[in-house]
Amino acid sequence: MLSLLKPKSGSLIVSEPFMSDPNFKRSVVLLTECEEAGAVGFILNQRSNLLLNDLIPDLKGADFPVYFGGPVAADTLHFVHSCYDKLNSGLKIREGVFWGGNFETIKILFNNKQLNHQEIKFFVGYSGWGAGQLNEEIDQNSWLVTDKYSPEVIFVEDEENLWREVVIGLGPKYAHIANFPENPQWN
Repeated sequence: MLSLLKPKSGSLIVSEPFMSDPNFKRSVVLLTECEEAGAVGFILNQRSNLLLNDLIPDLKGADFPVYFGGPVAADTLHFVHSCYDKLNSGLKIREGVFWGGNFETIKILFNNKQLNHQEIKFFVGYSGWGAGQLNEEIDQNSWLVTDKYSPEVIFVEDEENLWREVVIGLGPKYAHIANFPENPQWN
């Protein structure tokens, strides 16, 4: 299951079907930073039980789901978005996808009901890898890397099917693994 692509900012990494680490079981991770010093990303398909207004009660209309971005710094809040035109801030990680930005502007946009679920996603914590660690894991076939996806997939709220859909999107060579059981003993 060797991945031929090298990870970079804006890539998705997809966990192999039998990954034993419960933090990354059947995960799709958006890499927002990927350099020699390490990598940072957010798990797109692990929704928490929290809504944004649970974390920030003074936000009106912030009934947006919050996702578990990863096991690092679970006491921090992060976001990715596709609405640079509204925020006028954020680090571009891919065409139409930005990481972070001015949270004061987000508060104003929420209070004016100018944000929707298809353009912003919030995370507690993040996923992080030290120098060379992610490439090592990819070489061990723990992750597949893809750049072939529509930016809309980042904001999908059907997290149960996201892993499967991204795997199928990798092409016929990988599509068969989308049907592997979560536990090989169930076969």
